[in-house]
Amino acid sequence: MTAIKESSTRSANKKVTADICPVTYIMNRIGGYWKPIILYQLMSGAKRYSEIKRAIPSITEKMLIQHLKQLEADNIVFRHAKPVVPPYVVYTLTPSGQELTPVLRSMAEWAIKNSLPSSS
Repeated sequence: MTAIKESSTRSANKKVTADICPVTYIMNRIGGYWKPIILYQLMSGAKRYSEIKRAIPSITEKMLIQHLKQLEADNIVFRHAKPVVPPYVVYTLTPSGQELTPVLRSMAEWAIKNSLPSSS
């Protein structure tokens, strides 16, 4: 991921906007194309990396790893490395991430309702 200079105007503007606009704040955390899809997959419970990858076949390895790391850094996803042989990693929603469940369900319901062909 390309680092943005801390002194950049864009970075400063994003911080100010996030401080006064709750929508900007959440979009900074879960915005973009892949993060909501990853979170939606984790709503049903803990998943191994390979299960997430299988559930979202069009995501690249790089994007999945990058977004999981960002979600973990934002305390939305918890990464637990199981100490077994062979070792594997399980991802779950943190309590903060679980609070997003009603929002993601509402988004899914809206999508289902509005993606159906209109009867006009």
